[in-house]
Amino acid sequence: QVQLVESGGGLVQPGGSLRLSCAASGSIFGIGVMGWYRQAPGKQRELVATITSGSSTNYGESVKDRFTISRDNAKNTMYLQMNSLKPEDTAVYYCNARQFGYGYWGQGTQVTVSS
Repeated sequence: QVQLVESGGGLVQPGGSLRLSCAASGSIFGIGVMGWYRQAPGKQRELVATITSGSSTNYGESVKDRFTISRDNAKNTMYLQMNSLKPEDTAVYYCNARQFGYGYWGQGTQVTVSS
């Protein structure tokens, strides 16, 4: 079992920045791709960004050039640096980790972009 705990969400004004963290614990051997997903009220969960164990990255179109995903394998932690935030970025952000074909999810952290 892998446990994932997100942190760093909050309220920020448009144009501001936030950094999310996702700490993995438990049976973490073999974790491969990790990623961030988000779900806004009334919408489906969507991909934000993913990162492999070798740090290859992939981004959703709406966040390219604004968000940066990274991971520190020694600390078993993944990050999402979010810049130039927009109201449409408001959502619950979820951490995901894949291990031997199984996906684990965190509880989510709320990000609200509003003036």
